[in-house]
Amino acid sequence: MSRRMVTAVAVLAFAPVACGAPSGSPGTATPTKTSASTATAAKLIKVPDVSGMNHQDAQDTMQRASLYNLREVDGTGQGRALVIDRNWVQTGQNPAAGTEVTPDTVITLTAVKYTDR
Repeated sequence: MSRRMVTAVAVLAFAPVACGAPSGSPGTATPTKTSASTATAAKLIKVPDVSGMNHQDAQDTMQRASLYNLREVDGTGQGRALVIDRNWVQTGQNPAAGTEVTPDTVITLTAVKYTDR
């Protein structure tokens, strides 16, 4: 068989899956049914307490807990960007520590510069 023919056969073998073949067709998987409450409960993560931490350490702690949707806010209200994370200290977080959230929840970390204190 030529290389071109092998490629064509490979493409045709996957065509039913790519074209949205009906469930039960060869090459398609049947989804497993689970209750919504079971799936949601299994994915909840307890928000860690990062109050008083260096901002970089707070981010690392959230990410170790599988929380990656982080938003950072200047706690003075000046709207400054938290450019060098190690120069900032945590003064608040939302949702509060101990709250159980889904992995895609936005976690707001509020911080001020150490020199602002």
